Amino acid sequence: MRSESSEIEGQQYRPGNEADFERLYRTSYNRVLGTLIGVLGDRAAAEDCTHDAFERAYRSWSSWRKDAPAEAWVHRIAINTAISYQRYSRMREVGQVIKRLGRPTLPADPGSVAERSDLFNALRKLPPKQAAAIVLRHHHGYTNREIAAALEIPERTVASRLIAAKARLKTLLDSEPGSGPQIDMSTLSEDSVPSD
Repeated sequence: MRSESSEIEGQQYRPGNEADFERLYRTSYNRVLGTLIGVLGDRAAAEDCTHDAFERAYRSWSSWRKDAPAEAWVHRIAINTAISYQRYSRMREVGQVIKRLGRPTLPADPGSVAERSDLFNALRKLPPKQAAAIVLRHHHGYTNREIAAALEIPERTVASRLIAAKARLKTLLDSEPGSGPQIDMSTLSEDSVPSD
């Protein structure tokens, strides 16, 4: 979850200011990495995509608009990078990535989403856009408005993705042999998807 002191309005950073970008990198790297671990299900790929995303953000730093929170802007770049990576990976080696991954063995931070193997495996089966919305909401505590800003989509689309992801996660978690649901699905209910 984000701390209360995290940037909300984008007023802590100045576009094009290198010291501000370095501070953004230091303060948001682990959260961005954690998001991509949840989206991609592969720590090495998430690290690569996080690195690429921050490179892209740095190249565009002077054109960042202060009306969008800087961390949400970086998250959008990172998620788009991860989605592109997934498309490329699926074309190149269908199925091999999941076989190679096996059980996750990640530390508590920044990949705490991956600590729950049932949830981690279910997240890997979601479409990337749904997984991104769920991870931003439930791992980072983003509101629909913040998710919409990060992904550059309407808030209603965020709500739709969260509801669809919740339904798919419930189905996936209920279908695991002998395990039953191992996550409190009430935390993913429509009631927890406010319209902001």
